Amino acid sequence: MGPYNMRKLRLVLVAVLLVLLFFSATSGRFFVIDDAHRADVILVLAGETDRRPARGLELLSQNYAPKMLLDVPAAAKIYGRSMVELSQQYVQQLPQEQSVTICPIHGLSTKAEAQDAARCLQQYQAHTVLLVTSDYHTRRALSTFHSELPEYEFHVAAAYDPQQFGVSWWKHRQWAKLNFDEWVRLVWWETVDRWR
Repeated sequence: MGPYNMRKLRLVLVAVLLVLLFFSATSGRFFVIDDAHRADVILVLAGETDRRPARGLELLSQNYAPKMLLDVPAAAKIYGRSMVELSQQYVQQLPQEQSVTICPIHGLSTKAEAQDAARCLQQYQAHTVLLVTSDYHTRRALSTFHSELPEYEFHVAAAYDPQQFGVSWWKHRQWAKLNFDEWVRLVWWETVDRWR
């Protein structure tokens, strides 16, 4: 290999390295969309049972929507009690109890959850839906719900949990794991699951 080809190879390697560094530095930020809009209903996605419902209730209190649906895995149990039962008890203790409804879901993926949530959304004759989910999950959730339920207009609000994720993902092991996991899930959704 001649000196010209070696220089060319070095330039290509440096360019690739710079692109990888830029991608790595911004990949955590790429996942997070926090764009709350007024809607007909707030839909809090299943999972992370502390921050997501709290963020949904905060938005409900700020009049982002008159009603809130809380997705709850129908088959899940905690210490022998169903999550649906625990969720109902939780809702009964809320000052906004009349505005919150449990939506039992059976699917384990975001795509299946969108299909399950459609049944609950039909009860409200909603046109606009404000999704609430964990910050790192917002981009994929918004893409999934847009694809699966095109008859609705979706917006998304992020629920932040600094113990689980931060946009500077390289600073903590947990953040790095979630960043990697979310990239795998997003790539799977965009290349495989969306088209099935």
